[in-house]
Amino acid sequence: MTNETALSVDEVFDVDALLSADELEWKRKARAFADERILPTIESDFENKHFRRELVAELGAAGFLGMHLTGYGCAGAGAVAYGAVCLELEAADSGWRTFVSVQGSLAMSAIYKHGSEEQKTTWLPRMARGEAIGCFGLTEPEGGSDPAAMTTTARRDDVGGGEGWVLNGTKRWIGLASIADVAVIWAKDPEGVVRGFVVPTETEGFRSTPIAGKLSMRASIQCDVTLEDVRVPASAMLPNARGLSGPFSCLNEARFGIVWGAMGAARSCLEAAVQRSRTREVFGAPIGSRQLTQAKLADMFVEYEKGVLLALHLGRLKERGALTPAQISVGKLNNVREALAIAQNARSILGGDGITDEFPVMRHLANLESVRTYEGTDEIHQLVLGRELTGISAF
Repeated sequence: MTNETALSVDEVFDVDALLSADELEWKRKARAFADERILPTIESDFENKHFRRELVAELGAAGFLGMHLTGYGCAGAGAVAYGAVCLELEAADSGWRTFVSVQGSLAMSAIYKHGSEEQKTTWLPRMARGEAIGCFGLTEPEGGSDPAAMTTTARRDDVGGGEGWVLNGTKRWIGLASIADVAVIWAKDPEGVVRGFVVPTETEGFRSTPIAGKLSMRASIQCDVTLEDVRVPASAMLPNARGLSGPFSCLNEARFGIVWGAMGAARSCLEAAVQRSRTREVFGAPIGSRQLTQAKLADMFVEYEKGVLLALHLGRLKERGALTPAQISVGKLNNVREALAIAQNARSILGGDGITDEFPVMRHLANLESVRTYEGTDEIHQLVLGRELTGISAF
C-alpha cells in the first residue's frame, strides 16, 4: 500500500540541518535556477548538442561564477555554499556544473591564485559577471593523466626582442575553448618548467575546434586547441605559478566541486527511481512494494547520504584551510563512483523506460562517465591514496 506520508529524499536524513542560513540560501537559489532555467530545455539541449550560452550572464548575475573567490566582483562565499550550488546545478545536468567549474574553479582560480594585479583586474570582474568566458588549457591529446609529459612549449619571442613568449602545441578536451574570450594555457619554458599564460583567444595562431561525436556531456562544449606561434607579451605569464603546483592547485578546486556535484546527479536519479517505484505497477502492485526494489532504493539512499556527508566534511575542512589533496581524492573517487552506481540501479528500477528522455537517468549516467574521467580518473585517485597510505609512489 502506498504511504502518502513518504518523505522526499532530502527530508529523510535532513543534511540541510547542518547548513547555515547563508548556505541554505545559496542552495535554494541554485535549485531555483536549475529548475527554472536549465531543466525545461535540458533534454532537448542534450539531444541537439546545444549549449545555451544565454544562461552564462544569468549565472553571473546570480553570483555563481567564481563565487568562492573574494574581491574583483566575486561573491566571497564559503566552500560549503559553493559545494551546495554545484550539487544543485549538477542535479539538473553535469554540463552546467562543469561550466561553473571551468569558469570559476579553473580559469578564474588560476588568475586569482597566480596572476598579477593587472591580470586580475582585467579579467576577473568580467568573468564573474559572465561577460567574459574562460578556459583552462592543460590536458593534451597523448595523456591527460600525465601533465608532466606535456609537449606544449613556451619560448622567448626573438622577433619581439626577447621580452614576450611564443606558444606552440596542442591541447584536448578543453572545456569552453571555442566560446572563450581568454584561455589559461600551461606550457613548458626552455628550462622545462611548467608556466601558465593568460591568452586572449583572439590572438593569432590560437584555434579551437569543438569535439564532435560525443555521447556524453552533449549540452556542453569541449574542444581541441591548437597553438601555432601564438605570440603573447611578457605580461601574459602568470607570475606566481612555477611548476605543476600551479595547475594542480586549480584542479583541486575543480575536484572539490565535483565531490558535491556528483551527488546532485545521484539525487536526481534516486528521486526518479523513488517516484517511478510508487507509480509503476507489476504483478498487480507498485514495484515500490516489492522487497527487492525497496532494498535497491535503501542502498542507493545510504550511498547518496554518505556522499553528501563526505562532501560536507571536506567543505568544513576547506573552510578551515585544512583540506589536503589526498582528502579531495577520497571525495572524488568515492562520490563519482557511487553516483554512477546509483544511476545504474535507478535505470534498472525504471526498466526499459529508463533509457528514454522521459527520465533524466540515462543522461546523468552518460554524463557521469565523463565526470569519472576528468580531473583525475579513478586509477589516479587510487594511486594518490595508495601513496598517502604507504609513503610509496606507484605512478
